[in-house]
Amino acid sequence: MLVVDQDGTIQGCTADAAALIGVVAEELRGASADGLFAEPGVWEELRDRATEASCTSVRAGLRRGSGESSAVRLDLLPLDASPRPAFLVRLMPLAVADRRDEDEALLRAMFTQSGMGIAIHDADLRMVRANPVPGEPGPLLSQAEGGPLGQSLRSLLVPEDGARIEGRLRRVAETGEALTNFVSSARLAESPHRERSVSVSALPLRGRDGTFHGVVVTFTDVTEQERSRRHSALVAAASSSLGQSLDVRRNAEVLADLLVPEFADFAAVDVTETVLVGKEPGDLLVGASLLRVAAAARDGHWPTALYPLDSVVRVQETESETLRAGSARFARDISEIRARIGDDESRKRLLLAPGATSFMVVPLHARGRVLGAVALWRTGDRAPFDDEAAVLAEDIGSRAGLAIDNARRYTQERRMAEALQRSLLPQPVLAVTAADTAGFYVPGRTAAGTGGSWFDVITLSSTQVAFVVGTVVGHGLNAAAAMGRLQTAVRTLADLDPAPDELLTHLDDLVVRLADQQLPEAKDGSVRGATCLYAVYDPVGGRCSMASAGHPAPLLAPADGGAAGTVKLPAGAALGLGGAPFEPVELDIAPGDVLAFLAGSLDQDGARDAFAERFEAGPAPGARHPLPVQDLGQALLAPFLGEPPDDDAALLVARVRASAGGAVAAWEYPADIERVADARAETAGQLTRWGLDDLVFTTELIVSELVTNAMRYAGGPVLLRLIKDRRLICEVSDTSQTQPHLRRARLTDEGGRGLFLVAQLTHRWGSRYTASGKTIWTEQLIEGPEESP
Repeated sequence: MLVVDQDGTIQGCTADAAALIGVVAEELRGASADGLFAEPGVWEELRDRATEASCTSVRAGLRRGSGESSAVRLDLLPLDASPRPAFLVRLMPLAVADRRDEDEALLRAMFTQSGMGIAIHDADLRMVRANPVPGEPGPLLSQAEGGPLGQSLRSLLVPEDGARIEGRLRRVAETGEALTNFVSSARLAESPHRERSVSVSALPLRGRDGTFHGVVVTFTDVTEQERSRRHSALVAAASSSLGQSLDVRRNAEVLADLLVPEFADFAAVDVTETVLVGKEPGDLLVGASLLRVAAAARDGHWPTALYPLDSVVRVQETESETLRAGSARFARDISEIRARIGDDESRKRLLLAPGATSFMVVPLHARGRVLGAVALWRTGDRAPFDDEAAVLAEDIGSRAGLAIDNARRYTQERRMAEALQRSLLPQPVLAVTAADTAGFYVPGRTAAGTGGSWFDVITLSSTQVAFVVGTVVGHGLNAAAAMGRLQTAVRTLADLDPAPDELLTHLDDLVVRLADQQLPEAKDGSVRGATCLYAVYDPVGGRCSMASAGHPAPLLAPADGGAAGTVKLPAGAALGLGGAPFEPVELDIAPGDVLAFLAGSLDQDGARDAFAERFEAGPAPGARHPLPVQDLGQALLAPFLGEPPDDDAALLVARVRASAGGAVAAWEYPADIERVADARAETAGQLTRWGLDDLVFTTELIVSELVTNAMRYAGGPVLLRLIKDRRLICEVSDTSQTQPHLRRARLTDEGGRGLFLVAQLTHRWGSRYTASGKTIWTEQLIEGPEESP
């Protein structure tokens, strides 16, 4: 700075001025100002301009003490000085002057432009300066009392938004670290319903000495970008979360939770009742019923004014037309709907949520069918639904409709597989002479876990019973069909009364042939690799023989309270894989003993061990088998059914019984035709003692024919055995393994009518091989016709 009088004489200067010129201050005092410049007349030009303006500037070359010239800018500032006017001349290097001009222009541009918001907050984070922001209310820019200047963000914005941004600014003030592109909601306190998002950047303001002055903030309105981002994120979330479950209800719940609170304040999902059970949805006509399967509220409490979860909603004409139209419909102002429905209470509960200001309904469509609808409400100061929201809702609704329809189709397949599986299994509870049985089938929680496990109870000749349990490779409908083929094969082979190991050998050969004929696309239900356990119990002798093809052994609990455990039975190879012989096991079983056959997920290591422990401990303290077999099986299964297993499971529980005392009579005869009369006589006497006089004549004929044939063609000894059960059973055993066959005799034949006569006189007849020969057996009804158990 230089002080110059009217004559251009330097009266004084600052130390910075002397240093800039390159001389000491005493040498400048009294010198001519014009002599400081390389060009003549600079001072006169500057002074002449000063008479026209209060401040003027020129550029000139400053002659320095070293003789060099330096470009400077001169600013002439008139002073009120006495006794005569004087001037204050500011000298500034030209580069510094240009930089300062640029800084001032930058600040001026920033605080006058409206494309990007800028504000300065003081050390207490109160706003002290701001530029105009387009689209904002006038008071935001007003610097008068009551305007934003001097206020904190907490008072300018909705409290939670202001506190969030102010917290980040305080961190900038405390740490000195810049804040860059922090996106936050910034709704104004005077218009809280108006959605507003900003991207905030901030820097600390410090003086040359390091003194903190405040924070400068720049912000950009990114409401549209943020809305688009949220919408894209919502669609992406719908794509990733919908369809993960194959349960209709679960998909509906995911949809409701997805839309609340991001898109709406209340959401309800209603689907047709046919969809829930997997059936094809029909036309949504007037009167059709929708079931509310999901509901979500912003505060977690569903209003009682609306239909609650699991309520049935009847479709009226307006709703039917809306849903079949296929596009979302919305009301910006719900008062329009309120006026239209009047006093219709059912429609009020359907359409009017408490506090709602806007409403939308989105149909759920898939493959040209209406599956249901999504009802959405917005409340309070939230922006009403608009066309953009409808497009977004339709996008999400189409994805939800496809996911729900996939779940419906899966439910249909699962129910079909489960129905087929259950139709092939025997009655759950079956009481035969040899045992009381109860079977349990637990489907897996998915279609991929249904169709592989099975059990069967087969009544055999002479009051014997067969227990069968197995697992087929694969799941679903193909596995259920494969199980049906295997079950049919077992029943057919069992009708020949072979030993368990022999039956499995024939079954193994059959499985190989079936597997070779199987189509490649049926690989999810292959009989090759299936497991099977076949056990035969004879209540007359109290013996049980069994063999296994790759299936774990059953559990046995004695009725006398002895130690329960697993039967020692070699597992053998699975069907169609090995070709090794199956090893049979025979054991004595007392009346009241309980056998438990496991299959499927119950046979997995952890589950089997836990089941065995519970089985060995008994279902109730101090009593191993006090319960009926059905209750016993349910008690054993209870801990394993808390959550449905991934794979299906089967359990067959059997409590064996012995033939009643005195219900069996047996005689042995040598190969002497004359002893046939003795056989008839002893048969008649035994039937009389049993009170079966009405069967004496027919039984004598049967015994006479069978014993005669045995003695004539097989030799002796011949064993005759009568068993009184629900039917009268007659057995004739010999040492020959030649099976008899029924034929029609010609009129001229002298023989060949014996078995034909037997077949006509009996209810059933057959033959089976034994270790020493064969046995021909017959059954006669005791009290008229009855169904076979």
